[in-house]
Amino acid sequence: MNPTHDCGRRIEDLSDYLDTGSSPDAEHIGHCPQCQARLAGLRSLSAAARDLLDEDLTATTADDSGWLDGILENLRLETRAGRSLPLEGEGLDELTETEGAVISLVRSVGDGLGGVLIGRCRLEGEVDVAGAPVEVRINVSARYGYPLPTLAEELRAAVFAELLVQTELNVTAVHVAFTDMRPPFTAGRD
Repeated sequence: MNPTHDCGRRIEDLSDYLDTGSSPDAEHIGHCPQCQARLAGLRSLSAAARDLLDEDLTATTADDSGWLDGILENLRLETRAGRSLPLEGEGLDELTETEGAVISLVRSVGDGLGGVLIGRCRLEGEVDVAGAPVEVRINVSARYGYPLPTLAEELRAAVFAELLVQTELNVTAVHVAFTDMRPPFTAGRD
């Protein structure tokens, strides 16, 4: 399989697999990095959707489906393997990691912070050239009540730290743009 192409599994089939725990294609899903990244994204999306529904079912508007469709489309795009990122070091000439894996890593960092839901993530620069400067651009939906400057700095620092440990990218900047605000948690909730 060419790492820049999709593995061919539809997001709808992976959603069904996540809901039921079974699929005729379970062996592939269990071993495919693209499918695993998509499942992780679907789990995050499902948790965020449950939070939104729990907050106020009556506040649901027609615009919410557009927002959800946008998140799903970004998930489809970002979980593709994407460009190959070379690994440096003696004897590592043939080894690479994928852009999709790095974006999935950034999403997992966001999932670990309270008040953050990653909407879109892009790596800019020549990621396929070892040592080239790379900038990370992240669109974020924030929970109302969290101080945005503090939230942005925490996310920026956490992404920098994780990419430093888990990748060989020369990350020169992490840009955080808040694109949406979600309602605050109600009393008795986290």
